[in-house]
Amino acid sequence: MKIYTKTGDKGYTSLIGGVRVPKYHLRIEAYGTVDELNSYIGLIRDSEILESYREILKEIQDRLFTIGSVLASDPEKAKMKVPDLQLSDIELLEREMDRMNNFLPELKHFILPGGMVSASHCHIARCVCRRAERIAVHLSEESFVDEKVIIYLNRLSDYLFVLARKLCYDDGIDDIVWIPRL
Repeated sequence: MKIYTKTGDKGYTSLIGGVRVPKYHLRIEAYGTVDELNSYIGLIRDSEILESYREILKEIQDRLFTIGSVLASDPEKAKMKVPDLQLSDIELLEREMDRMNNFLPELKHFILPGGMVSASHCHIARCVCRRAERIAVHLSEESFVDEKVIIYLNRLSDYLFVLARKLCYDDGIDDIVWIPRL
């Protein structure tokens, strides 16, 4: 199978279900941003982090492929079965955040992204995740989007924030607090 098909050379692509849309279509923007997010998650996974974090991040990458499939499907025309997101996927993120938060100091200030490279990558991924969420919400106003997709992306951005803090904590690095100039 060749990677290139030449079917997108005129600026259009196909959704699952066969409908052709311009490459700037909101649905394409949504799953393209999820793909970008997945790449950043891979970068975090390839960092010097604990294996337990890598395992969760691999699970997250699998779920992001699920979300990409859902977003790439035309809800009116797709007859092909795509994987589905489940409530347990969201609950996993919540459990992991609760577990990590048990170790972290209480947040009393906003914190600046940074501290170490892997934490900075988490913050970048968090920002991309928030963008993916905003695009999915926008798409949901004009076409069906499973609400679990939006909830998952919301929880995932929170998870990435907590993971950034926990990675720093594990390495003995304090949060970089933001103290506004007044």
